[in-house]
Amino acid sequence: MTTAPVSPLTDPTVRIPAQLPARPAVDAGRLWAGGLATALVAALAGLVGALVVRVLTGFVPAAHAIGTGIFGTTGVILLCTLAATAALVATGVAHLLLLSTPRPLEYLGWIVGLGTAAAVVLPFVTTASLGAALALAAVHLVIGLAVATLTGNAAAASLRVAARAREV
Repeated sequence: MTTAPVSPLTDPTVRIPAQLPARPAVDAGRLWAGGLATALVAALAGLVGALVVRVLTGFVPAAHAIGTGIFGTTGVILLCTLAATAALVATGVAHLLLLSTPRPLEYLGWIVGLGTAAAVVLPFVTTASLGAALALAAVHLVIGLAVATLTGNAAAASLRVAARAREV
């Protein structure tokens, strides 16, 4: 004698949750603390990159000159400020993605990766010399890699902590 298959809806031994499991919560404080730390790292990466370029090229800005090109004082301050801003923007994007999209870390990786690619190519469409463009592209690449890895890790850590806190 064969028995008919039992449907999970009619089988009294199968427990069906009343609602779908909740989305993992985002620990915003932890995410933004990581974002601020990433901004500091990105700014310092820009500073170190500019100093390395100065050492390798023998570039020493005159004491009285404020500008003096891409790796002059003004250029370095702008580079560090934009690097920190990019890290904070990436954190904001990560927060929005964590709250609204499926597989948010994959989207974040693509967004930051394509933004980094644009930043690496950008010096080559300016009037900068080839050497300066190569140096600036390398600095942009290092900053982009730092922002991508640190922001992604901060986003992942903010989800895990929130998920663990919900279970307790």
